[in-house]
Amino acid sequence: MSDRKHLTREQTKDIDENIAWASINTDVLRSMENPRRGYWVAMAVSVCLFSVMIYAEVYQYMYGMGAALLNTSHMWDLYISTFVFWIGMSHSGTLLSAILHLVHADWRKPIYRFAEAMTTFSLMTAGIFPVIHLGRVWNFYWVMPYMTDRGIWPNFRSPLIWDAFAITTYLTSSVLFLYIGMIPDLAICRDNAKGWRKPLYTWLSLGWRGDDRQWRNFRFTYLMIACFLIPLAVSVHSIVSMDFAMSIMPGWHVTTFPPYFVAGALYSGCAAIITLFILLRYFFKFEHYMTFPILDKVCKLTFVIAMVWTYLNLVEFASVWYGHDIPSKEVLIAKATGPYSPFFWGMMTFGSVLPFSLLSKWVRRNMYVLFFASIFLNVGMWLERWMIVTPTLSLGYHPQAFNVMWPGWTEWAMVGGSFGWFGMLFLIFVKVFPCVSMYEVKEMVFHRKRTIYEDVDEMMTLHSGVPGPKAQAQTQTSGGA
Repeated sequence: MSDRKHLTREQTKDIDENIAWASINTDVLRSMENPRRGYWVAMAVSVCLFSVMIYAEVYQYMYGMGAALLNTSHMWDLYISTFVFWIGMSHSGTLLSAILHLVHADWRKPIYRFAEAMTTFSLMTAGIFPVIHLGRVWNFYWVMPYMTDRGIWPNFRSPLIWDAFAITTYLTSSVLFLYIGMIPDLAICRDNAKGWRKPLYTWLSLGWRGDDRQWRNFRFTYLMIACFLIPLAVSVHSIVSMDFAMSIMPGWHVTTFPPYFVAGALYSGCAAIITLFILLRYFFKFEHYMTFPILDKVCKLTFVIAMVWTYLNLVEFASVWYGHDIPSKEVLIAKATGPYSPFFWGMMTFGSVLPFSLLSKWVRRNMYVLFFASIFLNVGMWLERWMIVTPTLSLGYHPQAFNVMWPGWTEWAMVGGSFGWFGMLFLIFVKVFPCVSMYEVKEMVFHRKRTIYEDVDEMMTLHSGVPGPKAQAQTQTSGGA
C-alpha cells in the first residue's frame, strides 16, 4: 500500500515539495563524482566508435572521396544526411528551453540543463560533416570571410557558406546560453569542490556571490539570450533547408521545406530528450527531480510536434502528386516503390505511426518501452533525412546519372563515430558540470511549498471562517487586531 501511495504521489506532482535544499546540492554534486561501471562502459563504447571514425577519415584522406563510394551524382549522400540530422537534434534543447522559460513553464527546470548541453554537442558533431565532405579538409578556412592581399572572398551564393555561418552563430549563442545559466550552480560547485575542480569552478563562476544586483543582472541577461535564441534557432534550420529548396533538383525545390525542417528538428530533439531523460534518471538516481509528470509532458509535446511534422510531410506529398512537376512525381513514386522503399516505409512507420503510442498512459509511464520507442523515433527521423537526399540524387534530370547508391564502410564508420563523439562529449559534461539546475530546482520546490501554503490558508478561511496562518500574519504585519 505504501508503494502504491508513493507511486500515485510521484505521478501527480512535477516535484516533491518536501525535498530539502541541502539534499538537492548533495544529490547533484554526488552525481558528478565516483563514476559507476556503467559510465565507464558507455565511455569505452563511445571512444571505440570515435576511434573507428578517425581511422576511416585518415583512410579517406589518403585515398580520396572514392573510398566513401561517392560519385558525380551522389556527391552528398550519407554525410550531408547525417549533418542535417545532427543540426536538427540540436534545435530542441535550446529552442524548447528558451520558449518554456519565456512562458514560465516550471517543469522545464530539472531537465533543461542536459537538453541545452545536447544542443551544444549536437552542433559540434554536425560541424564535422561539412569538413569531411570537402575531401580537401585543409581548405576549410575558405568558408570564412577572411581578407587576403588578392581580395579573394568566399562565394556567398554557396550553401556551404550559409551552413558555416549558421553553425558558428548558433553554436556561439548556445554555448553562451548554457554557460550563463550555469553560473549560480558553478558557484555552488566552487564552494564544495576540492582538488583540480576548485580552481576550475572558481574561474568559471566569475566571482558569483548571489547578491541582489547579481541576480537581477543574471535574470535580465538570461532572458535576453532566450529571446534572441528563438528566432535564431528557427532561422538556422531554415537556412539548412534552403540548401535543398534553393536548388532545382526534383523533390528538393519545395517551398514548405523551412517549416518542415524546423518541425523535424524539434521532433528529433524531443525524442533525444526522452532518451537522455531516462538514462540520467536511471544511472544517476534522479527520481526525485526527473519525475513521471515531467516525462509525461515531454511525451505529449513530442506527440504534438510529430503530428505537425506528419502533416507537413503529407502536404509535401500532396503538392507533388497533384502538381505538374513530372520528375518530382517520379522521385516520390520511386521512394515508395523503388529500391529505397523499405527505408521510406520505415520512415513513415517510425516517424508517423509510432508516435501514436505516446497517447497511451501505459507507454508514457513504462521506462523500458518508452526508451526504445524514443530511439526508434530518431531512427525514423534519420531515415527521413536520408530519404530527402539519396532518392533525388538517384533519379535526377539527367538519365546518365540514374543509379542506386549504397553507402560504403567509410561513410557508415563516420556516422557511427559521430554518435561516439557526441557520447564522449556528453559523458564528460555530466561528470564535470551539474546536469540538473540546482538553483532552479530549489525555486521550483519553494514555489510549490508556497502554493500549498496559500491553498491551505484559503481553505481554512473559507470553510471555518477562521483566518489561516497567512491571513493572521498579514493582519499582524499591518498592525490590525
